[in-house]
Amino acid sequence: MVKIKAFRGLRPPRHLAAQIASKPYDVLNSDEARVEAAGNPYSFLRVVKSEIDLPPELNPYDSLVYEQAAFNLQEFIRQGWFAQDCEDNLYIYRQMMGDHTQYGLVGVAHVDDYLQGKIRIHELTREAKEKDRIRHVQTTSANTGPVFLTYRAQTEIDALIAEIVAHTPAEYDFTAVDQIRHTVWIIRDPLQIRQLVELFRRIEYVYVADGHHRSKSAVMVGQARREAHPGYTGEEEFNWFLAVFFPHNQLKILDYNRTVKDLHGLTPSEFIMQLQSHFDVSPVCCRERARPQQATHFGMYLAGEWYRLAAREGSFPAKDPVESLDVSILQRNLLTPILGIGDPRKDERIDFIGGIRGLVELEKRVDSGEAAVAFALFPTSIDQLMAIADAGQIMPPKSTWFEPKLRSGLIIHLLD
Repeated sequence: MVKIKAFRGLRPPRHLAAQIASKPYDVLNSDEARVEAAGNPYSFLRVVKSEIDLPPELNPYDSLVYEQAAFNLQEFIRQGWFAQDCEDNLYIYRQMMGDHTQYGLVGVAHVDDYLQGKIRIHELTREAKEKDRIRHVQTTSANTGPVFLTYRAQTEIDALIAEIVAHTPAEYDFTAVDQIRHTVWIIRDPLQIRQLVELFRRIEYVYVADGHHRSKSAVMVGQARREAHPGYTGEEEFNWFLAVFFPHNQLKILDYNRTVKDLHGLTPSEFIMQLQSHFDVSPVCCRERARPQQATHFGMYLAGEWYRLAAREGSFPAKDPVESLDVSILQRNLLTPILGIGDPRKDERIDFIGGIRGLVELEKRVDSGEAAVAFALFPTSIDQLMAIADAGQIMPPKSTWFEPKLRSGLIIHLLD
């Protein structure tokens, strides 16, 4: 049984939604965020990446950054760029990217569901990023970015959401500069809200698709506030955190590719020779021929040439849900033994490129000399993600890249 709840969303007026809505805090670095928000005083990056309003030389984890985030959020409210709904609502958030469409239900998830394993994870978190988001949530007293959750699709939920969309005018509807269309409907009807809450009570587990640091930090803030309020009931707003719930069969996972700065002392020909102990290596004419078409196949760009790699049978434990992932095969049979990449979360010689940038980005990195070799991977499936989470196991870092990304600033959850 999974708990969801309606809440009084803090959100922008219709005419400002497109200007306020921003990319998530973790897909842009500080310099990119400054460029993205330039000339737009409404950009919600001024809250989720508030260092852009401070001197560039300031440490992004300085206490002034979190104080600026809280100040900017309150200023947005004072200016009338945000107002809180008078009643508890649920919301529907549709995203359209090309021919792909997904409908999410925006509500709040409960801290206890996370603590009790009803909200399942598949990634480890980094302490520095945890501390960053904890300080951000504590200082702003808000969940400013939603956690991206998924659940095994339920036809009754799909049908009810479709009915609401068909008979309710959209509150927001705009296409962002990246050509992704964002549409939001408000569910105000108490009966429809009760129906959705009850339907989710029939769901045994939901899964963190994207937002492991946001979810864990929200839970840790909730626990801290419980300690500060020993008479808590479990229904206070700090017991809940902002989430968007998507059915698993509507999600799109893209490839999450890798580049490595050097060949660990090998020449390109020596490197290819070593690959052949675990992979069949074939040169191909171009990047589209190198793009993996199935699991256990990889594309490789080296010295201006593309290759197709196929992991040899028996070179990995095919029945192990984690070790049989393409990211694991690449790490175990190539990155660690040949290129000397031990812990990919810490090694500065490896970089990760979201599939939304395309294989041309891999060519650019190698041709510019920024990297010596690049690898294109076949996307991890949502079924693999859920199977690993159900087994209580953890994926290697940077295993999944979900698109489209959820915009921040459309709906905020206040903790008090």
